[in-house]
Amino acid sequence: MASTILILNGPNLNLLGTREPEVYGSETLDDIQAKVEAKAADLGLEADFRQSNAEHELVEWIQVAGDTAQGIILNAGAFTHTSVAILDALQAVGLPLIEVHLSNIFRREHFRQRSYVSRAADGMIAGFGGDGYVLAMDAMAGLLAKSVKA
Repeated sequence: MASTILILNGPNLNLLGTREPEVYGSETLDDIQAKVEAKAADLGLEADFRQSNAEHELVEWIQVAGDTAQGIILNAGAFTHTSVAILDALQAVGLPLIEVHLSNIFRREHFRQRSYVSRAADGMIAGFGGDGYVLAMDAMAGLLAKSVKA
């Protein structure tokens, strides 16, 4: 049975392709999902790809992932910089976690340079647009392989 990786996307990521393309690129979330699912298949993983603008829904999905997934890839959007609730949920489930950002948050406004998610993450990929999700799938496969050997 393939390991399931929950890929969560936070607020406003449903607007990709039209929202500030000079910052976030022209790919849509559907474009990114197709690339992630293809990469997951290549790696023998299953991708469960979701998006919500609601913090409570993301928290609930993270909590359920503790029983249904083997890892999480998370682009929490603006909740990255504000949500202790998401951090608490991530720490509670304790799954391998890769944080993803389309833009390089460290080249952005000061308030975007702080990440609550990072406190729970095994690593972060930022600044590579939609390709960051594909890189995150590779990184997750590596984390899972290491945990099997340990």
